[in-house]
Amino acid sequence: MIATKMSMLQHVCSVPLARAIRPRSFTVSASASASASATIPPSRNLTVSSPSSRSPHVDPCVLLGMSAQDLQQLAVDFGQQSYRGKQLHHLIYKRKAKEIQDFSHLPQAFRNDLMEAGWRIGRSPIYHSVTAADGTVKLLLKLEDNRLIETVGIPVEDEKGSMRLTACVSSQVGCPLRCSFCATGKGGYSRNLQRHEIIEQVLAIEDIFKHRVTNVVFMGMGEPMLNLKSVLDAHRCLNKDVQIGQRMITISTVGVPNTIKKLASHKLQSTLAVSLHAPNQKLREMIVPSAKSYPLDAIMKDCRDYVAETSRRVSFEYALLAGVNDSVEQAVELAELLHEWGRGYHVNLIPFNPIEGSEYRRPYKKAVYINPDDYLSFSSCFQPI
Repeated sequence: MIATKMSMLQHVCSVPLARAIRPRSFTVSASASASASATIPPSRNLTVSSPSSRSPHVDPCVLLGMSAQDLQQLAVDFGQQSYRGKQLHHLIYKRKAKEIQDFSHLPQAFRNDLMEAGWRIGRSPIYHSVTAADGTVKLLLKLEDNRLIETVGIPVEDEKGSMRLTACVSSQVGCPLRCSFCATGKGGYSRNLQRHEIIEQVLAIEDIFKHRVTNVVFMGMGEPMLNLKSVLDAHRCLNKDVQIGQRMITISTVGVPNTIKKLASHKLQSTLAVSLHAPNQKLREMIVPSAKSYPLDAIMKDCRDYVAETSRRVSFEYALLAGVNDSVEQAVELAELLHEWGRGYHVNLIPFNPIEGSEYRRPYKKAVYINPDDYLSFSSCFQPI
């Protein structure tokens, strides 16, 4: 019965997105091509005299996050030649300078003028770091208001010896959505991150590993879609200034009404990852309380429209909770849901990582992954017939 229902699906295992959580990936047969071109918002004209004209998600005197064009205009506003702005850009994004006084290639008078006007780079100190046995590094950055945010560097070496370094970045201090299994949600919510506070996480990972970041995933603290303006500005900077390819960037969401449509309108070449965690609305509301305002059918429709608008496939994150959402029947229900709403979807199965005080448990490995000599497991429901 199960085999008949699942014969329409194709199974493909992919390289884990984050080795720290060891996901397994499954792809429903892909049909959408990835040919959309990126839409980048135009640069702003900056002036020293009117910083209040900038958006509130941008600190008016922070250099990190500014484009080459912005920095050239800034240099001109300070009476410098425009090429000084190019030097600023190099020092911020290539040399990764942390203090304006480190700009040794610039005239001392220009550096003094910047500091006297209140400008700073916008880099935060590392408050604490932890390194796991597999090389994954977790950093706590201490922001200017003394709040702490978490970012993770995940190194993965391929068979040829080349290293892919993924930065898992936060978009908020805490998270207001309070998913029942999430440690961040249990800690409450403070505020959105500004664009430079997102970008600096990637630079901090590069500093620690002495290696350029190749991939960025917005899967740290917070809900990126509730801070979309800062996330999109940081995305532009990471792509254009830090020079990380758009296809190497993933924006994750648990689902916020109307935001998937808004993201689709930008036609980014990056991946959208939707945290699903359940194959039906009732169970999803139990796991993700905010799902009450965004029914599963509405999410799936928006995802289908996103694929049509961007020609980019959607990934679904599915945290496996023992005895809650990891049965074979629920796997079949998930597969049928995805098939009903189209092709080209990708599923990351993520066994739950236990946290203190949680009622949830991590499923046994054989209940998750394919074990043909034992019994039908969750992932085996995605096997072709």
